[in-house]
Amino acid sequence: MSATPSTAVPSFRSRIGSDARSGYYAAPRRYRLHLALSCPHCLRIAVTHGLLGLGDTLPVTLLPAVPDSPGGGHRALRPLYEASSHQHPGPAVAPVLSDGWTGRIVSTHAPDILRDLTRWFGGTGPDLHPRGAKEAIEGVTRLCEQGITATAQRAGQSGGDPAARDTALATLLRALDILEWRLAAQEHVLGGELTLADVHVWVTLVQLDTVHRYHLDAAAVHRITGHPRLWAYARRLAAHPAFGSRLDLDGIARRHHAHCRGSEAAGAAVQIVDWAAYARREASGPAWQPG
Repeated sequence: MSATPSTAVPSFRSRIGSDARSGYYAAPRRYRLHLALSCPHCLRIAVTHGLLGLGDTLPVTLLPAVPDSPGGGHRALRPLYEASSHQHPGPAVAPVLSDGWTGRIVSTHAPDILRDLTRWFGGTGPDLHPRGAKEAIEGVTRLCEQGITATAQRAGQSGGDPAARDTALATLLRALDILEWRLAAQEHVLGGELTLADVHVWVTLVQLDTVHRYHLDAAAVHRITGHPRLWAYARRLAAHPAFGSRLDLDGIARRHHAHCRGSEAAGAAVQIVDWAAYARREASGPAWQPG
């Protein structure tokens, strides 16, 4: 099946606040992100971290592409989980925002982490969560998760009802049509400026081309490519250092093969974007050095 492995139900959902009364308040280098760039949730956080210019404020530890503990988590995260929850029963999964002052986990919930990065940590980058854009960003997020990722998984199932696969593909194409229509009149998904909505869309497109495409037939992939503005937009963002330098294509492939039990289909041969060209271009310049 064309499935990106789902993360465990978040165990920790504390939030960053504005001052000491909130407990967890923003302070330079107090917190650390623990990310596996092969994971789409982690990739969104890494891109956002780069766009905001938080390298000196919020250090990042990169984890192996494929979880390396028997329970499906990361060994390096186990001490944090056990310090935060005695005899934590589940896997030690990424993403994690940890607090260096207490040695505990603040949050494992990607949407909360993204919002807190944009709201409290400042940085030198764009305003990725502008005032009044909350509902619009959440709408694009739902479109990505339900209209693209979930339907691509259903459309890529090797067994089951062909009519159900056709219905899923039609839903996927309609979601892509909506984004194509938006980009016909504006540079980014919500207008002229980058927002978190663009980060969500871009990572979703990366996953569609590097994971879900492998389980679709060639005809389906050719129909997906019939959105020229959308894929040109994906290439344009990939050329931005905050996007392209975070691409771990080998890691995405290894994570996919480690978790997926579906059969490869003819669509695997129809690459949509040469992501490696952008990753190589960024790699030839200053490398992203997590702190």
